[in-house]
Amino acid sequence: MRLVVQNDKKGRLRLRGARLQGARLRRARLRGVVAVLAVAAIASGCAQGGIAGQPGGGSPAAGPVPSRSADAPASPPQGTRPPDSTRRPDGTRAPDGRRPQSAQQAHAARVAAARRWRLARVPLVPPPPPRSKPEITTRKGFEVDGHEELGLPPVFTTVPTTRKIVFLTIDDGAEKDPAFLRMMSDLKVPYTAFLSDYVIKDDYGYFERMRRTGTGLHNHTLHHRYLPALSYRRQQYEICGMQDVMEERYGVRPALFRPPFGNYDRDTLRAARSCGVRYVPLWNEEVFVDHWEYREWDRKIRPGDIVLSHFRGRGEWKGTMPDMIRRFLDKVTAEGFAVARLEDYL
Repeated sequence: MRLVVQNDKKGRLRLRGARLQGARLRRARLRGVVAVLAVAAIASGCAQGGIAGQPGGGSPAAGPVPSRSADAPASPPQGTRPPDSTRRPDGTRAPDGRRPQSAQQAHAARVAAARRWRLARVPLVPPPPPRSKPEITTRKGFEVDGHEELGLPPVFTTVPTTRKIVFLTIDDGAEKDPAFLRMMSDLKVPYTAFLSDYVIKDDYGYFERMRRTGTGLHNHTLHHRYLPALSYRRQQYEICGMQDVMEERYGVRPALFRPPFGNYDRDTLRAARSCGVRYVPLWNEEVFVDHWEYREWDRKIRPGDIVLSHFRGRGEWKGTMPDMIRRFLDKVTAEGFAVARLEDYL
């Protein structure tokens, strides 16, 4: 009897076992490759299509995101730039670098904010700032002697534009209502503040929070005096002194100045110019918590009008600052006006 036969059988068994083990290894490797390819495909799909309802993703109402054709170029045509996901529709970059909301998301946010603050209508979105700024001149009848010859700052109540926009300006700083800050930030309505030191010095931080949202802070003198009754030097002290406060507290010497009560004389404008002031915007309408007042006889709002209000609360008004903003927005929106940022037009 040949022992080799038995040994050959064991060898065949060992060979069969080796083949089975090899097949198992090959199947395991194949499953690993398929899993890697599946993960890569999912990652690629997320990068291109995003998640429905998230920034950069497809909207549920818009249907599926179309895939790129196999013969389509992988990069934009020569001479074009790829889209910048950190830029807003108006071309400005999001301050925190995050991808901005889509137009659909932004509108939904405006609708929700208008409902929260009990507005009658959703505020209109202003157009992008003009590339070429309008020429600002002194309104006829608002000049002082030698206005142009001395190069004094222009005094105006309306910005020359055909766009249906108005500008909201708020004076002094006496009322510091946190609900007002929340409302304006929530609604994303721009406005310009003209501040007096004697009423803001108890809470400079309130207006710093305002500045951080992009609101322009400007000069309304130190003590809100009736300037024409003061000498040139006293007027200069009131205006330049407020410039110093603004620079120390907020890091900027304002280019805009509004005289208290809207009253000024030649010395006022000379003093303002010596302090670095370039513009003296007044107003064409004034809004209160319970009514409007108008400069024009026909009591109509015009494109480019500057609207005045004040930092006031229930101590002096029959309501709050949010009540005033509600009255302001309901009227201008109903008449087809959007609220724009004054500094963008100067």
